[in-house]
Amino acid sequence: MNATQINLVKKSWRLLRLVPPELVADTFYSKLFFEHPELRRMFPKQMDEQNKKLIDMLSSMVVRLDDLATLQQDLRDLATRHVGYGVLPKHYAMVGEALLWTLETGLGNDWNEATAEAWTNCYSLITDQMLKA
Repeated sequence: MNATQINLVKKSWRLLRLVPPELVADTFYSKLFFEHPELRRMFPKQMDEQNKKLIDMLSSMVVRLDDLATLQQDLRDLATRHVGYGVLPKHYAMVGEALLWTLETGLGNDWNEATAEAWTNCYSLITDQMLKA
């Protein structure tokens, strides 16, 4: 990711944070489970805490995109936890599709080709680090 893309991700995330976080997370998981219902069993029945974890995790990652060295260990730890939940490499693409759709839907007119490319690169960077772990 270059500096322009990092700034686009941060700016668009700030805009999305104006939307209630539980709505963003619920939209993401609704899309994920609609497209891939087999993944629902990997999550708790009550999603309130999971919704909070998703938004907190994304916020933490976005804030630290300028300093990937500090982010790498957290991504490794996250990947290790996800393996314990039964996450397979193929699931990362499913999550990525739902995340990008959620961002596009939530940002509306603020979503454009450059923002889409920035978020796609951001997600690729994150998943590459996690898959290495």
